[in-house]
Amino acid sequence: MSSGLRAFPSTVHGIPLLSLLLDISAPAWSPGMSFIRLAIVSLFALVAVLPARAQSPESYRGMLTARVRADKLGPPQHLKDYVQNGKLSLGLRDAILLTLENSSNVQIEETQIEAQKFNLLGQFQPFDPILQSSLNVNRYSYPTYSQLQGVGVSGNPTLNSLSQTGLVSYTQTFTPGTNIAATVSSNKFSSNSSYNYFNPYFSSTLNFTFTQPLLRGAGRFANTAQIKIARRSLEQSRSNFEAEVNDAILNVVGQYWNAVEARGALDVEQKSLKLAEASYDRDKRSLELGALPPLDIYRSQSEVAARKVEVIQAAYALTQAEEALRLAIGADRDPQFNALQFNLTEKPQTDGELEIIDAETALTQALSRRPELDAVKDSLANDETSIRLAHNQLEPNLSLQGFYQSSGLGGNEYNLLTGAFLAPGGFGSSMSQLFGFGYPGYGGTLSLTLPIRNRGGQATLGSALVSRTHDLYAGGQIREQITREVHDAVHQLDEARMALAAGKASFELAQKTLASEQRKYELGAETNFFVLDAQTRLAQAELILLQTQINYRIALTAVGHSTGDLLASYRVQIAELSR
Repeated sequence: MSSGLRAFPSTVHGIPLLSLLLDISAPAWSPGMSFIRLAIVSLFALVAVLPARAQSPESYRGMLTARVRADKLGPPQHLKDYVQNGKLSLGLRDAILLTLENSSNVQIEETQIEAQKFNLLGQFQPFDPILQSSLNVNRYSYPTYSQLQGVGVSGNPTLNSLSQTGLVSYTQTFTPGTNIAATVSSNKFSSNSSYNYFNPYFSSTLNFTFTQPLLRGAGRFANTAQIKIARRSLEQSRSNFEAEVNDAILNVVGQYWNAVEARGALDVEQKSLKLAEASYDRDKRSLELGALPPLDIYRSQSEVAARKVEVIQAAYALTQAEEALRLAIGADRDPQFNALQFNLTEKPQTDGELEIIDAETALTQALSRRPELDAVKDSLANDETSIRLAHNQLEPNLSLQGFYQSSGLGGNEYNLLTGAFLAPGGFGSSMSQLFGFGYPGYGGTLSLTLPIRNRGGQATLGSALVSRTHDLYAGGQIREQITREVHDAVHQLDEARMALAAGKASFELAQKTLASEQRKYELGAETNFFVLDAQTRLAQAELILLQTQINYRIALTAVGHSTGDLLASYRVQIAELSR
């Protein structure tokens, strides 16, 4: 049996076919109504095509740094700039900058900022527009059971149909909570039934819908609260990173001065060894001339041996101190720099007046500059936002929904009485009718969901209140810690200043004592025992002076750390890091 169109009787079971026909003429509509409909559609279209980036200045490419894209660690940075005469020549600020650039500890802390950046980006996901499309093709064949199916009654009649449906939709939610959707769909349907006066026919639909929360989830705040929280969390991570940098500077300053002290201690021990060796050589000559009893030579000889031990111990201490500094600046990550010796250019001696810090002034500076307090403020602000959002989520769910729809139909038109072809048509005529808005549909719904109990929302509010209480106590604890750190640092500086003055006096007296004992020994008034003892005391006094100088430097740094002034003191800026 042919699957094409054919002529068929004018009656079916006595019912005139003309009475089965539908009136497909377009309803009359005025130019004013056309303008209104066109305005509504234009408004929906304008809203639908608003770019998502207008709601968010952040972007994936803008946040992605070269370091995050890399799949392996790079070599340490800028170390070669400090190589001079086969040594790493570093001032204190050089060591600080290298530490901030290359230290694994600092880099790990900085990744927390990177993580928070992408957490912020993820909070814009609810406002990302979605464009969906689908194409559905179906072909069916059915055995017929009635003449009304339009495929005849002889033989083994079969009803064949082919359906092809295409759909494109755009959906987006905006910060006031408004959700809009625009959908265009068209269906092409063809069959071998003689009762279709359009065959194939194209049925198209244009549909606009919107949903607007009126209580729960309504308004800009409720829909952007998580963005605000994420943005403050990013700032909080930057404050935490600044605190970590403050700690890192304090640590590397201590390691730098420890290496300087170890180098100075080795120099002192080597000078002391040379003095002992000179005394031993002088005693040997005196023994050869018979001016020294044989047993007295052992005293100077044993002193040389003892001081060699001290030199070895000082050299090992220097190696340990330099290894710690090497690790801090990242030189251990490259064999080329790991084997280089240091030339630390900073001198422990102080110039000018020793600083006197007022504890109350220092505390005032600390409470205004320490980044830990900024982090606490951001945390409390997030708590307030979470509490306000939790209150909003306890509201009833009242929403307004509306839709506007337009339909169109087209296809090749046939006379149902004769089967004759009347007029061509297709997808174009369906679209023309669709955007003529002659067959509209519109409506609205106001829905209310009122929970009898909302334990989940109450639990969220309670957790937010507990979090605020926790952060209030945490802020008080941090202020107590900062106060303690400031007072301890100021007292440590006072102690170091007084110890430095005493160390200078002790060293000067030890120098005079050695010169006096050496003169007495040369005149024969005393034995070399007193000279060796004076040498030992001079070495001890010089070591104490070096230690007090280093302690003063470290104590001054500790004051800057406690007041949050270290970054400014060493001209370190981290505002541009991890953008």
